[in-house]
Amino acid sequence: EVQLVESGGGEVQAGGSLRLSCVVSGFSLDDYAIGWFRPAPGKEREVISCLSRSDGSIYYTDSVRGRFTISSDNAKNTVYLQMNSLKPEDAAVYYCASAVGDWCVDEYDFWGQGTQVTVSS
Repeated sequence: EVQLVESGGGEVQAGGSLRLSCVVSGFSLDDYAIGWFRPAPGKEREVISCLSRSDGSIYYTDSVRGRFTISSDNAKNTVYLQMNSLKPEDAAVYYCASAVGDWCVDEYDFWGQGTQVTVSS
């Protein structure tokens, strides 16, 4: 059974940091792209960062580039999202998801339950 479980959310002051974790089971992180998502205006969710397995490339949306870092520890079946210099507009429920293939542009078929990030000004 495929499962993704996020953790690490919480409340932090603007300018602070959090590290989200996504522990996966039922598949290998070597085989599928993994993305981090959050809600966006006009969209249910948008990908803010993704780790492609086909070529190891990493994607960041413009609003988080330079502040967030995605990484993985395959031995721990865990993908991380280090979030620095947090802003009030980063407050959201964050989800990790696995793609149907090894490219970030593939569709995502398995999702975690989400972890809440709150940023106070």
